[in-house]
Amino acid sequence: MSPDLLPLIAAFERVAHHASFTRAASELGVSPSALSQNLRTLEKRLGVRLLDRSTRHVGVTEIGQRFLLSARDGLATLATAVGSLDELRDQPSGLLRLTLSRTAADLVVLPHLTPFLEAYPAIVLELDCDNTLVDLVANGFDAGIRLGENLAQDVVATPLGGAQRLATIAAPRYLKGRAGPRVPQDLLRHRCLNVRLGESLYRWEYARDGHKIDIQVGGALITRDGDTLLSAIRSGAGIGQAFESQVQDDLVAGRLVPVLKPWWPKFPGFYLYHPSRAHIPRKLSAFIDFFRQRLNAEPA
Repeated sequence: MSPDLLPLIAAFERVAHHASFTRAASELGVSPSALSQNLRTLEKRLGVRLLDRSTRHVGVTEIGQRFLLSARDGLATLATAVGSLDELRDQPSGLLRLTLSRTAADLVVLPHLTPFLEAYPAIVLELDCDNTLVDLVANGFDAGIRLGENLAQDVVATPLGGAQRLATIAAPRYLKGRAGPRVPQDLLRHRCLNVRLGESLYRWEYARDGHKIDIQVGGALITRDGDTLLSAIRSGAGIGQAFESQVQDDLVAGRLVPVLKPWWPKFPGFYLYHPSRAHIPRKLSAFIDFFRQRLNAEPA
């Protein structure tokens, strides 16, 4: 392979990842037109069409998908080689890519982000917030942060932040003139605001006196974004769920009202996870040690 193809292949991977020339160009620091021309050059050199282009969409062709699968393995190997140079430096450094839910970002990372960046100025932290679980290696992530029950069995996991309680809440405006639910089944008579996790709607979970139930609620709103969900709940659009620590200030101030509180379930909480391997990059070790100490979590 000619060495000058490598940056073109790397650019193709970023376009495929974002499904957008604009977003990929912004990440790579080039113009969308220049990036598009580079991809046409790659297709011409390889003699195949890798991308389907339209005015609103960029997709990967079938042969492009096959090529991308192999190319990502090679790019991941190169990224590991570059990352291993961190071990030769006095200060942990380099790009640390994490995939995590928006809730995990809000509760685990963002409250301690500034102290971490000040402690490790040579680390560049990339946070990819998405409720969808992704393959770490295939998508070039160093680690992820998710709830413990969502983790695969073949990863190394470290607890961050301790147990979390899932609260059901509503704004006083929504409850005014309505009889609030007394048991979870009463939610079926209310307007509920739900979240989509991956391709499925979340089934609301409850527990009391050792008895666990889950309910598929109906409602007028479905979203993948936690901020949108909370804004809708606060506006009085309906009943929703969030972690208690997310809405504690709202509950204290009376902006939100607890619903079904005796039934609120507790979860083990968030975990940082990474592929099982003997060698952990120093940048990732620094992140784990820093946040475990800040969040007073015990080692896995």
